[in-house]
Amino acid sequence: MKKHIAAAIFAAALYTFAGAAHADCGSVSIAEMNWASAGVAANVDKIILQEGYGCSVELVTGDTLPTFTSMNEKSQPDVAPELWINAVRTPLDQAVSEGRLVIAAGILSEGGQDGWWIPKFLADAHPEIKTVQQALEHPEFFPSPNDPKKGVIYNCPPGWQCQASLGNLFRALDGEKKGFEIVETGSAAALDGTIANAFERKNGWLGYYWSPTAILGKYPMVRLSFGVPHDKTEWDACTSVIDCANPKVNSYPVSEVFTVVTKKFADKAGVAMDYLKTRKWTNDVVNSVLAWQTDNQGTNEDTAKYFLKTHEDIWTTWVSPEVAKKVKASL
Repeated sequence: MKKHIAAAIFAAALYTFAGAAHADCGSVSIAEMNWASAGVAANVDKIILQEGYGCSVELVTGDTLPTFTSMNEKSQPDVAPELWINAVRTPLDQAVSEGRLVIAAGILSEGGQDGWWIPKFLADAHPEIKTVQQALEHPEFFPSPNDPKKGVIYNCPPGWQCQASLGNLFRALDGEKKGFEIVETGSAAALDGTIANAFERKNGWLGYYWSPTAILGKYPMVRLSFGVPHDKTEWDACTSVIDCANPKVNSYPVSEVFTVVTKKFADKAGVAMDYLKTRKWTNDVVNSVLAWQTDNQGTNEDTAKYFLKTHEDIWTTWVSPEVAKKVKASL
């Protein structure tokens, strides 16, 4: 009889402990930002926290400035999985120092990357081209569709800040004297179209792009070095200023991309916070996942499940075997 009573007490204790663990996680609101990589990340987090840890997860529509402002002023939502902090660095630093927000981890292990790129097939064929300067020695590799005697550098869409930096770097590198011209693409879709066309025809391509994106998952590209370190002072004073009088060669900054949570959430989150501090992925992985999303017209949720099914080697390192088993069973 005593054995039965002891067993019942033990079972009740286990049940209570499980309930407490669930309560510790509780409700979590996650910003589903309006660009693909962040939207997929939010859905990956939702599935893992909900299915693996028993959290109650709500996704809320987000964008960089509105989400940051709401988290800073109202402590909602709880989590911004992918916040590009260059846009909010000063107020974020203040919010962290004053105890309103907490930086959990860098979700992109290499940070966001933009710069000048060439196709991988061209880089493989010409391994001597590793810098922008070396590429500019060969306008014949990047022929203009209008004048094959000239090389082309494709610009980012009008109104984007990168137009200023590309124009200034083009002048700093004497691009015109080296036989190149800048081609304005008109839109992000048109810029993507020039890359797709180059790959279909196996033509060289040189221009501005960024990562992570679906297009780089579908069309492998190599980012070229500018041969100098990033000079933030020069960047702020000249490189990023339209028609700067005396531009110098400079490298693009690496964009820091973090998961940010409210202090209120960090204090109560327990297992959810432990998970968010651990998970991160590379740009190449994100590029490939976003390429699948584009090719299959997948939703953010579809794409999150695709990632979880095809990249167990990555995400299972973020969680315990017990949590991984629950997540796998839910897919």
